[in-house]
Amino acid sequence: MVHHIVLWNLKADLTQQEKHEAAARIKNELEAVKEQVSGVISLNVVTEPLTSSNKDIGLISVFEDEEALKNYQVHPAHVAAGSYIKTVTEGRTCLDYEE
Repeated sequence: MVHHIVLWNLKADLTQQEKHEAAARIKNELEAVKEQVSGVISLNVVTEPLTSSNKDIGLISVFEDEEALKNYQVHPAHVAAGSYIKTVTEGRTCLDYEE
């Protein structure tokens, strides 16, 4: 299994309402990709982290293998979601590992 974890901060210049709307859209768009790509075991977007966190949004996902992760990354629905995410986030951090 391959784990794919991505963390972002929402852009500081967004209002609280804009941050709330952006987080909801990111969650909806990314979680919808799970149903469209084979090999996705789980995919969850966290939009309400604890106050001890230093990131606003987290994508926690698990794939059958590295090929499934690659297929997810180039899938049109993921690419479209990624295009939007880039407009409302900053400070992306990613960790992929195999278990």
